[in-house]
Amino acid sequence: MSGRYGQCVVKSAALRGVEAYPVDVEVVVSTGLPGVTVVGMADAAVHESRERVRAALRACGFTMPTDKVVVNLAPSSLKKTGAGFDLPIALGILQATGQLDPALTENRLFVGELSLEGGLREVAGTLAFGICALRHGLGLVAAAGAPQVPLEGLEQLSLARIGALHPGGEGLVPVRGAPPGRCAVEALDYSDIAGHEVAKRALQIAAAGRHGLLMMGPPGSGKTMLASRMATILPPLTEEEKLESAVVHSVAGEPTDAILSGARPFRSPHHSASQAGLVGGGTPVRPGEISLAHHGILFLDELAEFKSSVLQSIRQPMESGCACITRADGNVVLPADFMLLAASNPCPCGYLGDAEHACKCTDLQVKTYQGRIGGPILDRISIHLDIPRLPPSAVLSTGSGTSSAQLRDGVLAAREYASWRNATAGRPGTGARMRAPDLVAACRMDGVTQAFLEEMAQTCAMSGRSIMGLLSVARTIADMEQRPAVVRDHLAEALGFRLREGVGNL
Repeated sequence: MSGRYGQCVVKSAALRGVEAYPVDVEVVVSTGLPGVTVVGMADAAVHESRERVRAALRACGFTMPTDKVVVNLAPSSLKKTGAGFDLPIALGILQATGQLDPALTENRLFVGELSLEGGLREVAGTLAFGICALRHGLGLVAAAGAPQVPLEGLEQLSLARIGALHPGGEGLVPVRGAPPGRCAVEALDYSDIAGHEVAKRALQIAAAGRHGLLMMGPPGSGKTMLASRMATILPPLTEEEKLESAVVHSVAGEPTDAILSGARPFRSPHHSASQAGLVGGGTPVRPGEISLAHHGILFLDELAEFKSSVLQSIRQPMESGCACITRADGNVVLPADFMLLAASNPCPCGYLGDAEHACKCTDLQVKTYQGRIGGPILDRISIHLDIPRLPPSAVLSTGSGTSSAQLRDGVLAAREYASWRNATAGRPGTGARMRAPDLVAACRMDGVTQAFLEEMAQTCAMSGRSIMGLLSVARTIADMEQRPAVVRDHLAEALGFRLREGVGNL
């Protein structure tokens, strides 16, 4: 570069869904009317960076050029959002005006919001930016307080203040990403719940095969207590699952400490949640609750109180494991491989079928209330449970029930056996994620067992999806007993978890 004017390119990145894509921040300083122009599909927050950058550079002792500055964010086809481009724009201006050594921006990706005093603030999606940097062989420069990127061999470069880049200043200090510390989680255990052994058995089967489960019962019967302890019987996240789940939380601006320590996410959105809040959406597209529950549990309490349109929007993600958000500028695919737990009262007053309280609802009110859930959603939930109210003696016996450790041992043994069985047969997927032909082959039913299944399916008017759900639960029950074939008893128990009073034969 010669003279007062020049140009340069600084590496940055933009978020689209839960992925970060590389962006070249091209800066040109030339003769013309004074001012800073930002082009390249930038939103309002990016355009506002002009004022933040101007104030930050002056506060740190640099000179803001009085010439024409053009900032191009390439590629122009990718929409850029947020304040994370403050730092690369500032560095580009400094480099283009000869106030910064170009070597400091080589092989590094810069993301960060600047304060008016020149400090660096965190931006959402630090982990996604770290993955993008690693994919392209770059170091990451982010705020000093940003979560460290848990990727082997990746340096997270910390910038305490923009003035540190001034000649003779502290410069960039590389910081190795340390493994996250264990996050303190409230101690919950199924031993706190006396009774409900049938429900615990059903929850264990659901955890072993990752099946959806619906609990229906009167208020105070323990539905929420049972659901809130589900994560305690699931295996910890694998390293790959940790990273996938943590990226979603990082992009959403949620803490990632618990995820990175191995705890499976447990999301429980209120029944007033909007469709965008549950599935994802907005501008830019942000992950919803089903994506934040990726590799974990989505608990929908008061299921019948959700808006029907909102509830039906999770049908496709329940089967595909992802949510596809369609916008004018293209599709955004968000991960949403979650396990669904749901709870609901059986009627508006809540006491239908309760021996202690008489229900005051009419048949029409009951039918309308339960119909708000919708047959398509119920058809996708493999296990349906009636949760009765416990007698006072059982409530006072808290601490004497089956513990989470006992239930978890059964879950781990069943998953290990299923993995071995599928690997031996060369079949991909386990539990509820198996393809229909593979599931039928994995059950290895004899003629008598298959005839029993066909008779029950005909009697209960089960759909094809319901039959596959029944087979999947039966296969999980067989895995818990480490049996190679599904027999009539397994089908009978699985069928008992699909037929319940008040909803009909599902």
